[in-house]
Amino acid sequence: MKVTLFEKFKIVLALTPFVLGTKFLHASESELIALTEISAVEIAIRDNPNLAEMQTRYEALAEVPSQVGTLPDPMVSVNAMNFPTDTYERDQEAMTQLQVGFSQVFPFPGKLSLKEEAAEYDARAAGHSVDELRLQLIKNVKSKWWQLYYMDRALETVDSNQALLRQFITVAKTKYETGKGLQQDVLLSQLELSRLMDQEIQLEAIRRNQAIQLNILMDRPANDPITLPDKVSKMMPNLVDESELYQKAASVRPRLKQMETQIDAAKSRLDLAKRDYYPDFKLGVTYGDRTGDNPLPRGGARSDFLSVMVGVKIPLYAGRKQSKAVSQKSLELQKNRYALLDEKGLVTAAISSAVTDYHRAKKQYSLFGSGIVPQAQQTVQSMLAGYQVSEVDFLNLVRSQMTLFNYELQYWKALSDAKQALARLEAAVGEETVYE
Repeated sequence: MKVTLFEKFKIVLALTPFVLGTKFLHASESELIALTEISAVEIAIRDNPNLAEMQTRYEALAEVPSQVGTLPDPMVSVNAMNFPTDTYERDQEAMTQLQVGFSQVFPFPGKLSLKEEAAEYDARAAGHSVDELRLQLIKNVKSKWWQLYYMDRALETVDSNQALLRQFITVAKTKYETGKGLQQDVLLSQLELSRLMDQEIQLEAIRRNQAIQLNILMDRPANDPITLPDKVSKMMPNLVDESELYQKAASVRPRLKQMETQIDAAKSRLDLAKRDYYPDFKLGVTYGDRTGDNPLPRGGARSDFLSVMVGVKIPLYAGRKQSKAVSQKSLELQKNRYALLDEKGLVTAAISSAVTDYHRAKKQYSLFGSGIVPQAQQTVQSMLAGYQVSEVDFLNLVRSQMTLFNYELQYWKALSDAKQALARLEAAVGEETVYE
Protein backbone atom coordinates (compact mmCIF):
# COMPACT_ATOMS: atom_id res chain seq x y z
CA MET A 1 0.00 0.00 0.00
CA LYS A 2 2.81 2.41 0.84
CA VAL A 3 4.54 1.89 -2.47
CA THR A 4 1.35 2.43 -4.41
CA LEU A 5 0.59 5.71 -2.68
CA PHE A 6 4.15 6.89 -3.11
CA GLU A 7 4.02 6.14 -6.81
CA LYS A 8 0.73 8.02 -7.07
CA PHE A 9 2.35 10.98 -5.34
CA LYS A 10 5.24 10.98 -7.78
CA ILE A 11 2.84 10.93 -10.70
CA VAL A 12 0.92 13.91 -9.33
CA LEU A 13 4.14 15.77 -8.58
CA ALA A 14 5.34 15.18 -12.12
CA LEU A 15 2.24 16.96 -13.36
CA THR A 16 3.05 20.24 -11.59
CA PRO A 17 3.05 23.42 -13.70
CA PHE A 18 6.83 23.72 -13.47
CA VAL A 19 7.30 20.54 -15.46
CA LEU A 20 4.54 20.79 -18.04
CA GLY A 21 3.40 24.42 -17.90
CA THR A 22 -0.18 23.46 -18.81
CA LYS A 23 -3.03 25.87 -18.21
CA PHE A 24 -5.89 25.51 -15.79
CA LEU A 25 -9.09 26.10 -17.75
CA HIS A 26 -12.60 26.46 -16.49
CA ALA A 27 -15.05 24.17 -18.24
CA SER A 28 -16.98 27.10 -19.68
CA GLU A 29 -13.78 28.54 -21.24
CA SER A 30 -12.08 25.40 -22.47
CA GLU A 31 -13.45 25.61 -26.02
CA LEU A 32 -12.70 29.30 -26.55
CA ILE A 33 -9.99 30.48 -28.92
CA ALA A 34 -6.86 31.31 -26.96
CA LEU A 35 -6.09 35.02 -26.77
CA THR A 36 -2.40 35.59 -27.42
CA GLU A 37 -0.50 38.63 -26.23
CA ILE A 38 -0.09 39.91 -29.79
CA SER A 39 -3.76 39.48 -30.67
CA ALA A 40 -4.81 41.24 -27.46
CA VAL A 41 -2.65 44.24 -28.38
CA GLU A 42 -4.01 44.30 -31.95
CA ILE A 43 -7.61 44.21 -30.73
CA ALA A 44 -7.00 47.00 -28.22
CA ILE A 45 -5.32 49.26 -30.78
CA ARG A 46 -8.16 48.67 -33.20
CA ASP A 47 -11.11 49.00 -30.82
CA ASN A 48 -10.08 50.98 -27.72
CA PRO A 49 -12.45 53.99 -27.53
CA ASN A 50 -10.03 56.22 -25.62
CA LEU A 51 -7.43 55.84 -28.35
CA ALA A 52 -10.09 56.52 -30.99
CA GLU A 53 -11.12 59.64 -29.06
CA MET A 54 -7.56 60.98 -29.01
CA GLN A 55 -7.14 60.21 -32.72
CA THR A 56 -10.32 62.14 -33.49
CA ARG A 57 -9.12 65.04 -31.34
CA TYR A 58 -5.88 65.14 -33.32
CA GLU A 59 -7.77 65.14 -36.62
CA ALA A 60 -9.97 67.98 -35.35
CA LEU A 61 -6.96 70.08 -34.31
CA ALA A 62 -5.37 69.46 -37.71
CA GLU A 63 -8.25 71.46 -39.22
CA VAL A 64 -7.50 74.54 -37.11
CA PRO A 65 -4.31 76.06 -38.64
CA SER A 66 -5.85 77.16 -41.94
CA GLN A 67 -8.75 78.72 -40.07
CA VAL A 68 -6.67 80.94 -37.80
CA GLY A 69 -4.18 81.74 -40.56
CA THR A 70 -6.83 83.22 -42.85
CA LEU A 71 -7.97 86.87 -42.90
CA PRO A 72 -11.12 87.66 -40.89
CA ASP A 73 -14.29 87.45 -42.93
CA PRO A 74 -15.04 90.73 -44.69
CA MET A 75 -18.11 92.73 -43.83
CA VAL A 76 -20.66 93.77 -46.46
CA SER A 77 -23.13 96.44 -45.43
CA VAL A 78 -26.29 97.93 -46.95
CA ASN A 79 -27.34 101.31 -45.54
CA ALA A 80 -30.25 103.69 -46.09
CA MET A 81 -28.82 107.13 -45.33
CA ASN A 82 -30.43 110.51 -44.56
CA PHE A 83 -34.04 109.81 -45.52
CA PRO A 84 -36.34 112.78 -44.63
CA THR A 85 -38.89 111.72 -42.06
CA ASP A 86 -41.70 113.83 -43.49
CA THR A 87 -41.90 112.19 -46.90
CA TYR A 88 -39.19 109.46 -46.99
CA GLU A 89 -38.62 110.43 -50.64
CA ARG A 90 -35.18 109.61 -52.03
CA ASP A 91 -34.99 112.71 -54.28
CA GLN A 92 -36.09 115.29 -51.71
CA GLU A 93 -32.73 115.79 -49.98
CA ALA A 94 -29.32 115.88 -51.59
CA MET A 95 -27.68 113.64 -49.00
CA THR A 96 -30.32 110.88 -49.15
CA GLN A 97 -28.76 107.72 -50.56
CA LEU A 98 -28.68 103.95 -50.55
CA GLN A 99 -25.24 102.65 -49.67
CA VAL A 100 -23.47 99.39 -50.33
CA GLY A 101 -20.26 98.98 -48.33
CA PHE A 102 -17.39 96.54 -48.01
CA SER A 103 -14.82 96.45 -45.20
CA GLN A 104 -11.91 94.15 -44.38
CA VAL A 105 -9.65 93.92 -41.31
CA PHE A 106 -5.94 93.33 -42.01
CA PRO A 107 -3.89 92.17 -39.00
CA PHE A 108 -0.36 93.51 -38.81
CA PRO A 109 1.97 91.53 -41.11
CA GLY A 110 3.16 88.31 -39.45
CA LYS A 111 0.29 87.89 -36.99
CA LEU A 112 -1.70 85.43 -39.08
CA SER A 113 1.32 83.30 -39.90
CA LEU A 114 2.22 83.10 -36.19
CA LYS A 115 -1.34 82.06 -35.29
CA GLU A 116 -1.24 79.38 -37.96
CA GLU A 117 2.19 78.22 -36.81
CA ALA A 118 1.05 77.89 -33.19
CA ALA A 119 -2.03 75.93 -34.27
CA GLU A 120 0.12 73.59 -36.36
CA TYR A 121 2.32 72.91 -33.34
CA ASP A 122 -0.81 72.19 -31.28
CA ALA A 123 -1.93 69.68 -33.89
CA ARG A 124 1.48 68.01 -33.94
CA ALA A 125 1.47 67.80 -30.16
CA ALA A 126 -1.94 66.16 -30.32
CA GLY A 127 -0.52 63.65 -32.82
CA HIS A 128 2.31 62.82 -30.42
CA SER A 129 -0.25 62.42 -27.62
CA VAL A 130 -2.01 59.80 -29.75
CA ASP A 131 1.27 57.93 -30.16
CA GLU A 132 1.92 58.18 -26.42
CA LEU A 133 -1.53 56.89 -25.56
CA ARG A 134 -1.01 53.99 -27.97
CA LEU A 135 2.25 53.14 -26.18
CA GLN A 136 0.57 53.22 -22.78
CA LEU A 137 -2.33 51.14 -24.07
CA ILE A 138 0.05 48.48 -25.38
CA LYS A 139 1.88 48.47 -22.05
CA ASN A 140 -1.35 48.10 -20.09
CA VAL A 141 -2.65 45.32 -22.32
CA LYS A 142 0.61 43.38 -22.09
CA SER A 143 0.77 43.85 -18.34
CA LYS A 144 -2.81 42.68 -17.86
CA TRP A 145 -2.22 39.74 -20.19
CA TRP A 146 0.78 38.55 -18.20
CA GLN A 147 -1.04 39.08 -14.92
CA LEU A 148 -3.79 36.84 -16.26
CA TYR A 149 -1.21 34.29 -17.36
CA TYR A 150 0.25 34.23 -13.86
CA MET A 151 -3.20 33.78 -12.35
CA ASP A 152 -3.80 30.79 -14.62
CA ARG A 153 -0.50 29.28 -13.54
CA ALA A 154 -1.29 30.03 -9.89
CA LEU A 155 -4.70 28.35 -10.17
CA GLU A 156 -3.07 25.37 -11.85
CA THR A 157 -0.48 25.19 -9.07
CA VAL A 158 -3.21 25.35 -6.43
CA ASP A 159 -5.07 22.56 -8.21
CA SER A 160 -2.02 20.30 -8.41
CA ASN A 161 -1.15 20.97 -4.77
CA GLN A 162 -4.69 20.10 -3.75
CA ALA A 163 -4.16 16.76 -5.44
CA LEU A 164 -0.94 16.31 -3.48
CA LEU A 165 -2.67 17.10 -0.20
CA ARG A 166 -5.39 14.61 -0.99
CA GLN A 167 -2.62 12.05 -1.39
CA PHE A 168 -1.27 13.11 2.01
CA ILE A 169 -4.73 12.70 3.52
CA THR A 170 -4.97 9.20 2.10
CA VAL A 171 -1.56 8.29 3.49
CA ALA A 172 -2.36 9.85 6.89
CA LYS A 173 -5.71 8.05 7.11
CA THR A 174 -4.11 4.73 6.20
CA LYS A 175 -1.46 5.13 8.88
CA TYR A 176 -4.05 6.22 11.44
CA GLU A 177 -6.34 3.31 10.65
CA THR A 178 -3.47 0.87 11.01
CA GLY A 179 -2.44 2.41 14.32
CA LYS A 180 0.82 3.85 12.98
CA GLY A 181 -0.28 7.46 12.67
CA LEU A 182 -2.08 10.22 14.53
CA GLN A 183 -5.53 11.64 13.97
CA GLN A 184 -4.08 15.15 14.14
CA ASP A 185 -2.12 14.38 10.97
CA VAL A 186 -5.36 13.73 9.15
CA LEU A 187 -6.93 16.91 10.57
CA LEU A 188 -3.86 18.98 9.70
CA SER A 189 -3.84 17.78 6.11
CA GLN A 190 -7.55 18.49 5.79
CA LEU A 191 -7.00 21.98 7.20
CA GLU A 192 -4.25 22.69 4.66
CA LEU A 193 -6.51 21.41 1.89
CA SER A 194 -9.28 23.77 3.02
CA ARG A 195 -6.79 26.63 3.07
CA LEU A 196 -5.81 25.88 -0.52
CA MET A 197 -9.46 25.76 -1.51
CA ASP A 198 -9.94 29.19 0.03
CA GLN A 199 -6.89 30.47 -1.84
CA GLU A 200 -8.34 29.09 -5.06
CA ILE A 201 -11.56 31.03 -4.49
CA GLN A 202 -9.57 34.25 -3.98
CA LEU A 203 -7.40 33.65 -7.06
CA GLU A 204 -10.44 32.99 -9.24
CA ALA A 205 -11.97 36.30 -8.11
CA ILE A 206 -8.72 38.16 -8.80
CA ARG A 207 -8.45 36.55 -12.22
CA ARG A 208 -11.98 37.56 -13.12
CA ASN A 209 -11.30 41.17 -12.11
CA GLN A 210 -8.16 41.22 -14.24
CA ALA A 211 -10.05 39.70 -17.16
CA ILE A 212 -12.64 42.46 -16.79
CA GLN A 213 -9.93 45.12 -17.01
CA LEU A 214 -8.39 43.50 -20.09
CA ASN A 215 -11.81 43.26 -21.75
CA ILE A 216 -12.38 46.97 -21.15
CA LEU A 217 -9.04 47.81 -22.75
CA MET A 218 -10.10 45.77 -25.79
CA ASP A 219 -13.60 47.34 -25.79
CA ARG A 220 -15.24 44.00 -25.15
CA PRO A 221 -18.10 43.19 -22.76
CA ALA A 222 -16.68 43.11 -19.25
CA ASN A 223 -17.88 39.59 -18.58
CA ASP A 224 -16.51 38.02 -21.77
CA PRO A 225 -14.46 34.93 -20.83
CA ILE A 226 -10.77 35.03 -21.73
CA THR A 227 -8.71 31.93 -22.38
CA LEU A 228 -4.95 32.22 -22.73
CA PRO A 229 -2.70 29.80 -24.63
CA ASP A 230 -0.96 26.96 -22.79
CA LYS A 231 2.50 27.70 -24.13
CA VAL A 232 4.17 31.10 -24.27
CA SER A 233 7.63 32.37 -25.02
CA LYS A 234 9.81 32.23 -21.92
CA MET A 235 12.80 33.80 -23.61
CA MET A 236 14.57 36.42 -21.52
CA PRO A 237 16.42 38.69 -24.00
CA ASN A 238 19.43 40.79 -23.13
CA LEU A 239 18.92 44.54 -22.97
CA VAL A 240 21.07 47.28 -24.46
CA ASP A 241 22.95 49.58 -22.09
CA GLU A 242 20.84 51.97 -20.03
CA SER A 243 22.61 55.04 -21.43
CA GLU A 244 21.64 53.93 -24.93
CA LEU A 245 18.06 53.48 -23.78
CA TYR A 246 18.10 57.06 -22.45
CA GLN A 247 19.27 58.30 -25.84
CA LYS A 248 16.61 56.33 -27.66
CA ALA A 249 13.91 57.74 -25.41
CA ALA A 250 15.15 61.29 -25.92
CA SER A 251 14.78 60.91 -29.69
CA VAL A 252 11.65 58.75 -30.10
CA ARG A 253 9.48 58.92 -26.96
CA PRO A 254 6.20 60.54 -28.07
CA ARG A 255 5.62 62.18 -24.69
CA LEU A 256 8.90 64.08 -24.95
CA LYS A 257 8.19 65.01 -28.57
CA GLN A 258 4.78 66.26 -27.51
CA MET A 259 6.27 68.52 -24.84
CA GLU A 260 8.98 69.78 -27.21
CA THR A 261 6.26 70.67 -29.70
CA GLN A 262 4.33 72.45 -26.97
CA ILE A 263 7.44 74.55 -26.33
CA ASP A 264 7.52 75.49 -30.03
CA ALA A 265 3.85 76.45 -29.84
CA ALA A 266 4.54 78.58 -26.75
CA LYS A 267 7.37 80.37 -28.60
CA SER A 268 5.03 81.19 -31.47
CA ARG A 269 2.42 82.55 -29.08
CA LEU A 270 5.06 84.68 -27.36
CA ASP A 271 6.09 86.14 -30.72
CA LEU A 272 2.43 86.75 -31.50
CA ALA A 273 1.93 88.56 -28.19
CA LYS A 274 4.86 90.82 -29.04
CA ARG A 275 3.31 91.56 -32.45
CA ASP A 276 0.18 92.80 -30.68
CA TYR A 277 2.09 95.99 -29.91
CA TYR A 278 1.65 96.77 -33.61
CA PRO A 279 -1.74 97.95 -34.91
CA ASP A 280 -4.22 96.11 -37.08
CA PHE A 281 -5.78 97.92 -40.03
CA LYS A 282 -9.28 98.19 -41.38
CA LEU A 283 -10.10 99.20 -44.95
CA GLY A 284 -13.64 100.05 -46.01
CA VAL A 285 -15.23 101.14 -49.30
CA THR A 286 -18.79 102.43 -49.57
CA TYR A 287 -20.80 103.36 -52.66
CA GLY A 288 -23.80 105.66 -52.19
CA ASP A 289 -26.56 105.75 -54.80
CA ARG A 290 -28.54 109.08 -55.04
CA THR A 291 -31.56 110.15 -57.08
CA GLY A 292 -33.02 113.56 -57.97
CA ASP A 293 -31.52 116.69 -59.53
CA ASN A 294 -29.21 119.35 -58.25
CA PRO A 295 -30.83 122.81 -57.75
CA LEU A 296 -30.16 125.63 -60.21
CA PRO A 297 -27.88 127.16 -61.23
CA ARG A 298 -25.85 123.92 -61.24
CA GLY A 299 -28.67 121.65 -62.23
CA GLY A 300 -28.35 118.14 -63.57
CA ALA A 301 -28.70 114.74 -61.94
CA ARG A 302 -27.11 114.22 -58.58
CA SER A 303 -23.81 112.27 -58.60
CA ASP A 304 -23.36 109.10 -56.57
CA PHE A 305 -20.92 109.02 -53.64
CA LEU A 306 -17.82 106.84 -53.23
CA SER A 307 -16.23 106.68 -49.77
CA VAL A 308 -12.96 105.06 -48.72
CA MET A 309 -12.19 104.56 -45.00
CA VAL A 310 -8.99 103.43 -43.33
CA GLY A 311 -8.93 102.54 -39.63
CA VAL A 312 -6.00 101.76 -37.35
CA LYS A 313 -6.30 99.95 -34.02
CA ILE A 314 -4.19 101.83 -31.50
CA PRO A 315 -2.67 99.82 -28.57
CA LEU A 316 -3.59 102.59 -26.18
CA TYR A 317 -3.57 100.38 -23.08
CA ALA A 318 -0.38 98.46 -23.87
CA GLY A 319 0.87 98.67 -20.28
CA ARG A 320 -2.20 96.87 -18.95
CA LYS A 321 -2.91 94.62 -21.90
CA GLN A 322 -0.16 93.83 -24.43
CA SER A 323 2.68 94.00 -21.89
CA LYS A 324 0.82 91.67 -19.55
CA ALA A 325 0.13 89.27 -22.42
CA VAL A 326 3.84 89.16 -23.31
CA SER A 327 4.71 88.48 -19.68
CA GLN A 328 2.07 85.74 -19.51
CA LYS A 329 3.31 83.99 -22.66
CA SER A 330 6.92 84.23 -21.45
CA LEU A 331 6.00 82.51 -18.21
CA GLU A 332 4.02 79.84 -20.06
CA LEU A 333 7.04 79.16 -22.24
CA GLN A 334 9.25 78.84 -19.17
CA LYS A 335 6.68 76.52 -17.57
CA ASN A 336 6.75 74.23 -20.62
CA ARG A 337 10.55 74.12 -20.53
CA TYR A 338 10.55 73.13 -16.86
CA ALA A 339 7.88 70.52 -17.55
CA LEU A 340 10.05 68.99 -20.27
CA LEU A 341 13.05 68.79 -17.95
CA ASP A 342 10.89 67.15 -15.29
CA GLU A 343 9.44 64.66 -17.77
CA LYS A 344 12.90 63.70 -18.99
CA GLY A 345 13.82 62.85 -15.42
CA LEU A 346 10.67 60.77 -15.04
CA VAL A 347 11.40 58.94 -18.28
CA THR A 348 14.95 58.03 -17.29
CA ALA A 349 13.69 56.91 -13.88
CA ALA A 350 11.03 54.73 -15.50
CA ILE A 351 13.64 53.19 -17.79
CA SER A 352 16.03 52.43 -14.93
CA SER A 353 13.23 51.06 -12.76
CA ALA A 354 12.00 48.77 -15.53
CA VAL A 355 15.54 47.56 -16.25
CA THR A 356 16.11 46.85 -12.55
CA ASP A 357 12.82 44.97 -12.22
CA TYR A 358 13.54 42.97 -15.36
CA HIS A 359 17.01 41.88 -14.26
CA ARG A 360 15.70 40.96 -10.82
CA ALA A 361 12.79 38.92 -12.20
CA LYS A 362 15.02 37.31 -14.83
CA LYS A 363 17.49 36.11 -12.19
CA GLN A 364 14.70 34.88 -9.94
CA TYR A 365 13.06 33.01 -12.79
CA SER A 366 16.32 31.25 -13.59
CA LEU A 367 17.04 30.53 -9.93
CA PHE A 368 13.61 29.08 -9.17
CA GLY A 369 13.44 27.14 -12.42
CA SER A 370 16.87 25.55 -12.33
CA GLY A 371 17.47 25.23 -8.61
CA ILE A 372 14.90 26.01 -5.95
CA VAL A 373 11.79 24.33 -7.39
CA PRO A 374 13.50 21.05 -8.37
CA GLN A 375 15.19 20.94 -4.97
CA ALA A 376 11.87 21.58 -3.22
CA GLN A 377 10.27 18.79 -5.26
CA GLN A 378 12.98 16.37 -4.21
CA THR A 379 12.56 17.47 -0.60
CA VAL A 380 8.83 16.72 -0.67
CA GLN A 381 9.44 13.32 -2.23
CA SER A 382 12.02 12.52 0.43
CA MET A 383 9.73 13.80 3.21
CA LEU A 384 6.83 11.68 1.98
CA ALA A 385 9.00 8.59 1.81
CA GLY A 386 10.26 9.30 5.32
CA TYR A 387 6.76 9.88 6.65
CA GLN A 388 5.54 6.60 5.26
CA VAL A 389 8.15 4.76 7.32
CA SER A 390 7.59 7.05 10.33
CA GLU A 391 10.98 8.76 10.07
CA VAL A 392 9.49 12.20 9.37
CA ASP A 393 6.61 13.81 11.26
CA PHE A 394 3.58 14.93 9.30
CA LEU A 395 3.98 18.62 10.15
CA ASN A 396 7.36 18.77 8.42
CA LEU A 397 5.91 16.94 5.42
CA VAL A 398 3.12 19.49 5.10
CA ARG A 399 5.55 22.36 5.56
CA SER A 400 7.78 21.04 2.81
CA GLN A 401 4.80 20.70 0.50
CA MET A 402 3.60 24.25 1.20
CA THR A 403 7.14 25.51 0.68
CA LEU A 404 7.13 23.83 -2.73
CA PHE A 405 3.77 25.42 -3.45
CA ASN A 406 5.08 28.91 -2.64
CA TYR A 407 8.22 28.40 -4.72
CA GLU A 408 6.17 27.31 -7.71
CA LEU A 409 4.07 30.44 -7.40
CA GLN A 410 7.23 32.57 -7.19
CA TYR A 411 8.58 30.85 -10.28
CA TRP A 412 5.56 31.86 -12.36
CA LYS A 413 5.42 35.26 -10.70
CA ALA A 414 9.02 35.93 -11.75
CA LEU A 415 8.16 35.09 -15.37
CA SER A 416 5.14 37.40 -15.29
CA ASP A 417 7.10 40.19 -13.59
CA ALA A 418 9.89 39.97 -16.16
CA LYS A 419 7.48 40.23 -19.09
CA GLN A 420 5.62 43.13 -17.47
CA ALA A 421 8.93 44.91 -16.85
CA LEU A 422 9.75 44.55 -20.56
CA ALA A 423 6.35 46.05 -21.44
CA ARG A 424 7.04 49.02 -19.14
CA LEU A 425 10.52 49.41 -20.58
CA GLU A 426 9.27 49.49 -24.17
CA ALA A 427 6.67 52.10 -23.22
CA ALA A 428 9.22 54.19 -21.33
CA VAL A 429 11.68 54.19 -24.24
CA GLY A 430 9.01 54.62 -26.90
CA GLU A 431 9.85 51.68 -29.13
CA GLU A 432 10.36 47.90 -28.95
CA THR A 433 14.00 47.90 -30.03
CA VAL A 434 15.41 47.77 -26.53
CA TYR A 435 17.22 44.47 -26.94
CA GLU A 436 20.72 43.58 -28.04
